[in-house]
Amino acid sequence: MRRDKQVSRRFLAKCKYHGSITRDGRQIRTIDTVYPGDVITLSCPSAKCTALPNTSLRVPVLYRSEHIIVYNKPPFMPCHQSYTHYTDTLANAFASEFPDIPFRCVTRLDRNTSGVCIVALTAYGAGFIQKKIKKQYIAAAKGKIINDGTIDAPIARKDGTIMLRCVNDSGKSAVTHYIPICLNDKYTLVKLVPETGRTHQLRVHMAYIGHPLAGDDLYGTISDDISRHALHCYSAEFPEPESGKMITVNAPLPEDIKALFSDKNDLLV
Repeated sequence: MRRDKQVSRRFLAKCKYHGSITRDGRQIRTIDTVYPGDVITLSCPSAKCTALPNTSLRVPVLYRSEHIIVYNKPPFMPCHQSYTHYTDTLANAFASEFPDIPFRCVTRLDRNTSGVCIVALTAYGAGFIQKKIKKQYIAAAKGKIINDGTIDAPIARKDGTIMLRCVNDSGKSAVTHYIPICLNDKYTLVKLVPETGRTHQLRVHMAYIGHPLAGDDLYGTISDDISRHALHCYSAEFPEPESGKMITVNAPLPEDIKALFSDKNDLLV
């Protein structure tokens, strides 16, 4: 049953110890044999969103179903609450509509990264799509990039800091593919396709090859052209938990990144 429906061990354990597992309405154990035609129901106790609702926040919704909601997260909005961001996060916007559902952010984005952000509305949905999501990003990198390429360089935490990352042989494997889309005298608009999901991976990798992202004050320099690092999660593909059908969701390129290429009239994103 778990193999067919890809129910996570964690969710199954919650149902076992804190909820219920039934076959045709009768309680069963996880070790009991089930047969074709049996109706198995997993129930898990509900939990509320711990974030404070903020109805003034408006975040565009790109897709929604019984199990998944996908937002187009704006830049300068954190996903999760913190000491310095308590009421202006995606979690606060989520809580305004779903106060009785925990905030399960499956694809967290940095505060200044915009674009596709997936939140699971059910524990089953979160477990189902985990590690099955393929994302593509659009970024503005400094300098001219002419050819496609792949960066295969391990990433580790930089000594003496809990935030910064760096390429280091002692780090975890990290792979990023990049494809130039268009360029001008200052920047190249690139598509970035990560194979792995390390913290700050795309920003670290682009800086590593000598093309830090425009406006990236951590791995490059601040910019007069844009007030944040120019990174946008443009696309995400994932299986819909109910049907297994592959869903692709796109978020249009934001105006501040478009403005870096105002001389181009044929941007394809």
